Amino acid sequence: MRIAVIDDEKYSRVGLIHQIRQTLPQAEIAEAASGAQALELLENQTFDMLFIDVHLGDMEGTTVAALARRLMPGAKIVFATAYSEYAVRAFELRADDYILKPFDPERIRKALFLFTEQPPAASPAALRRIAVSSNRSTTLLDAEEITYIETDGVGRGCILHTLGGKSYNGSTSLSEYETRLGTQEFYRIHKTCLVQLRYIESIFPWSSNGFALRVRGSSTVLPIGRDRVRELRRLLSI
Repeated sequence: MRIAVIDDEKYSRVGLIHQIRQTLPQAEIAEAASGAQALELLENQTFDMLFIDVHLGDMEGTTVAALARRLMPGAKIVFATAYSEYAVRAFELRADDYILKPFDPERIRKALFLFTEQPPAASPAALRRIAVSSNRSTTLLDAEEITYIETDGVGRGCILHTLGGKSYNGSTSLSEYETRLGTQEFYRIHKTCLVQLRYIESIFPWSSNGFALRVRGSSTVLPIGRDRVRELRRLLSI
């Protein structure tokens, strides 16, 4: 199965590609970061399914969808965007589905079902909120606000960091967070750290020929385990 992901927002592409591979690991996935790249892609390759963002910066995604429909009438087209008001236009172009950002993993699976024509195996429900318990109190955090989670260096607990710059100590282990969040856009870059892929802003060489990264809203350097670099590159398509 050949799938195209067309979106000018890098981390939206990365997250969507990651979720597609969770359901269809054997799929061949190509990506385009602009309308111009998308047109070139469509002129040289054919696809079974296309995920297209409505706003591509240099042109409307509906223009790309119209060309795709003309060149590949049998392909499934799914609009992926943050703007629900484009649903009418999507279906005017005979789009097969319409999904909203931020992406819901289960919704992606249902969209892929359009092509596979058989329900994929059930997956754990995506966590919307994370309960962080510490010192007899519990704080509920939106999963989408969490940039990374690290071990606290003391016991089996963790520290959860958010976009707003706040940190929360909890008693849950990193392995448990990995299990609960692994079906979403989180990846364990090191035995001590789990990051949300969409918030990775830079990756750079670090000590002893290794690599490290930084996430949005934080200057903290997060080392990447040597055995995790290749998979992280694959997930980020770099």
